[in-house]
Amino acid sequence: MNIALIIAGGVGNRMGQDIPKQFLTVNEKPVIIYTLETFQNHNEIDVIAVVCLSGWETVLQSYANQFNITKLKYIISGGDCGQASIRNGVYELEKHFAEDDIVLIHDAIRPMVSGEIISDCLEKTKLLGNAITCIPCAEAMLQTTDGKTSCGSYPRDNLKRTQTPQGFHLKDICNLHREALKKGITNSVASCTLMIELGKQVHFSKGSEKNIKLTTIEDIDIFKALLSAKRSEWLKSKE
Repeated sequence: MNIALIIAGGVGNRMGQDIPKQFLTVNEKPVIIYTLETFQNHNEIDVIAVVCLSGWETVLQSYANQFNITKLKYIISGGDCGQASIRNGVYELEKHFAEDDIVLIHDAIRPMVSGEIISDCLEKTKLLGNAITCIPCAEAMLQTTDGKTSCGSYPRDNLKRTQTPQGFHLKDICNLHREALKKGITNSVASCTLMIELGKQVHFSKGSEKNIKLTTIEDIDIFKALLSAKRSEWLKSKE
């Protein structure tokens, strides 16, 4: 069984809007629906669960009904931070699914995730035990201590930019969160960082520059552009 766990528990303060960014409407469709539709349409995803911001559960279910997201079976209450929301989600899934089932944890505000990204994350998780969607770091990376100046750099070939989905066997991710609680780790920024903080090894799967996270108003502008973009036929695809 392959389960998509969509994390939609954030308030979205950095976006500065009146409603959470995952529920903003872009081209007459809520952001979260773009995300859910890709998992809905993927033939290897069996079930979708959403960790939802408190008070928005009915709205989410209404949108799912309207846009025919039939794989959505569980709506779970969010926590007070990202780590808590993910923990709530995987603990609930543990009640209903087998320990060897695969769960892909994905940000609701990454609506441009592709079927290819999902497939590679699933494949790598089955093969290696976990998979973190990543892309290369293309920019020059500078070190700083004051946030204003730099006298050092870091080799970009030694860095990866992480995205979601991030794939795990259900038993493994649940045990990871139990271990974190025992050690007092309660606010790690992502599942992959939680793995690293607990001394675990992670494996990479393929991401995309298009798999953007909607954090600011400018990201919404980029998202709209990506929705309308069509690649020129003369451009060669790199396999």
